[in-house]
Amino acid sequence: MTDIDTSTLFRPFSLGSLTLKNRLVMAPMTRNFAPEGVPNDKNADYYRRRAEGEVGLILSEGTVIDRPASRNLPNIPVFCGKEALAGWQQVINAVHDAGGAMGPQVWHTGSTRSGDWDPGVPVESPSGLIGPDDPRGNAMSEADIADTIAAYAASVKSAKDLGFDVAELHGAHGYLIDQFFWGGTNKRTDMWGGDSLMDRSRFALEVVKACRAAVGPDFPLLLRISQWKQQDYAAKLAKTPAEMEVWLTALADAGVDVFHCSQRRFWEPEFPDVDGEDGLNFAGWAKKLTGKPTISVGSVGLSTDFISSFGGEDATTTGFEKLVHRMERDEFDLIAVGRALISDADWVKKVRSNRIDEIISFERAHLATLA
Repeated sequence: MTDIDTSTLFRPFSLGSLTLKNRLVMAPMTRNFAPEGVPNDKNADYYRRRAEGEVGLILSEGTVIDRPASRNLPNIPVFCGKEALAGWQQVINAVHDAGGAMGPQVWHTGSTRSGDWDPGVPVESPSGLIGPDDPRGNAMSEADIADTIAAYAASVKSAKDLGFDVAELHGAHGYLIDQFFWGGTNKRTDMWGGDSLMDRSRFALEVVKACRAAVGPDFPLLLRISQWKQQDYAAKLAKTPAEMEVWLTALADAGVDVFHCSQRRFWEPEFPDVDGEDGLNFAGWAKKLTGKPTISVGSVGLSTDFISSFGGEDATTTGFEKLVHRMERDEFDLIAVGRALISDADWVKKVRSNRIDEIISFERAHLATLA
């Protein structure tokens, strides 16, 4: 790669009590290395190495709330219970000792979970669907919904109590919160469903309000959202800027401080028919419409999107011109990096010093270890 000025990525960022040394975020990435859901020394060392590598903000892999069937693999970490929370205390202590900042991503996988590995626990979702006209598991009762909202709030409160710097709710990619958003998986006719995106946002709004009440006004609360679903890459929740504005403004008013806007390729415009092929991406539109800080993400520095990689393809390191261009115009505030940081804990250091040729390229084989 020819020399390119990446200094725009290394500006400090502040939000209330949160101060980050740069604009680079470690994206949440499922690793499935927490035996029976409990983080251990290996998990703590994994995150510590990224803090030592000068990542500005680390977001943990998805870690699940205190609900039956909330995780879709047996070694997904949990964020509840004395033993698991003691493990997370070890993680955040290690990250802070290395000079880093971190938050857990709080998660419920909804009906994406297969019952095969734990057949005694029923899968739950808004309408008992994994996708449009594709049944799996049970539709949630009013009691299920109330207990789930409370479980989200309890996990976020635990994050604050343990000393984490932020917490993120996973509301993207076709998991539980997103299944309420999406008309393809939310066919409810009660107060938790409806014909419009705003009608179907009630569950998310109540989750955000409960979390905000649990942690108070000053603890940064992030929400990860996406248009696409793992069940349908072409899905769009908000088809116009006007629809997106109503949706995201309500979530901001409920208590979201930062929107983490997931798209498969960060450089692609969200509404090219409105502002052209160099138009704002998803995070750019979210920032413009709500005034809230945003995180963008999607194939940063790599030659393939993450769906291709997890399907078996490796990815070579590519140039940063598109990222620098969008960061320099302050389209979004932070950029999340995923697979590149699985392969190379010092990725941020190498980008800062323009040692791009030294970066360890992502290989699917790297998913097999916590390096």
